[in-house]
Amino acid sequence: MQVSFSAEEIIGIVGPKATRGRAGQSITGIASLEGAGAGDMSFLGNAKYRPQVPACRASVILLPVDYADDPPEGQMHLLVESPSVALAQICARLESMLWPRPAPGIHASAVIASGARIAATATIGPLCVVESGAEVGERCHLQAQVFVGRGARVGDDSWLMPGAIVAAECELGRRVRLQPGVVVGSDGFGYEFAGGRHQKVPQVGNVVVGDDVEIGANSTLDRARFSRTVVGEGSKIDNLVQIAHNVVIGRHCILCAQVGISGSVTIGDYAVLGGQAGVAGHITIGQGAKIGGGAAVTAPVAPGAYVNGSPAMPYMLERRIAVLKQRLPDLFRRVDAIEERLEKSSAS
Repeated sequence: MQVSFSAEEIIGIVGPKATRGRAGQSITGIASLEGAGAGDMSFLGNAKYRPQVPACRASVILLPVDYADDPPEGQMHLLVESPSVALAQICARLESMLWPRPAPGIHASAVIASGARIAATATIGPLCVVESGAEVGERCHLQAQVFVGRGARVGDDSWLMPGAIVAAECELGRRVRLQPGVVVGSDGFGYEFAGGRHQKVPQVGNVVVGDDVEIGANSTLDRARFSRTVVGEGSKIDNLVQIAHNVVIGRHCILCAQVGISGSVTIGDYAVLGGQAGVAGHITIGQGAKIGGGAAVTAPVAPGAYVNGSPAMPYMLERRIAVLKQRLPDLFRRVDAIEERLEKSSAS
């Protein structure tokens, strides 16, 4: 499907603070500053790419309000508070055109239990299963092969992509988006060693996901051993993230790809965990804390702290230690030389 925007339509979407120049043609693509050509739109989302703007051949460029240079003929500059946010607004319009919401209704191949409650405005795709007592809210879209377990609830305007699972008794808030293969409500990893074997501990709690949460492909959220595993309003979880039983994640947190959270961890509002960070069980990460990629968090992290490394430590200390590690070979050579001189001196 070919989608085209006029410069006037783009201006209407992003509401720029100012415009300069005139686009030579309609916009049919989005490209990087370096790779853009006529008919493309580009943006300056990172200041380090600023030197690429003068040579960019895009028809429309989204730029920060402090950008001063005039565009060449056939190019338009739109000056906005945040070029990345403006691009996101355009992509949201593009998404709605490329993948329009289907008409409400239940596909003939879906299996809906007699006790399930499906809103009249919801769309249930092919091969979906909705079990007894489950509830699917207004304007929800369940794509192919989605499973909603017994007594589970999917809030209004949520979008569950192919293969997503919301297990029994789990709850999704409004406007939740689950990417393909997400599992909400798998059993927590709980065993007790007794009688010479690992005995399974039943996991009888649930998972509660707040409004406006997005969860990336193949991420897993384990149901609680008892009570609830919680993801707070507005938090965003990347692909391949593991959240164990009884974890509580605050509001508007970011968890990047391959993060692993052990059981009974509490994460404060607005915390950010970089890719492949791991958090040991039963500790607290404070509000607004930042955990560097690959960090191993084995102790509580104070609110607003920035930690990195394995084990995790204050970021600047970890960076200094990393620099010093590079000097260790030279240090050992110097120590060896000192020992050799001392041995010769004592021998004489």
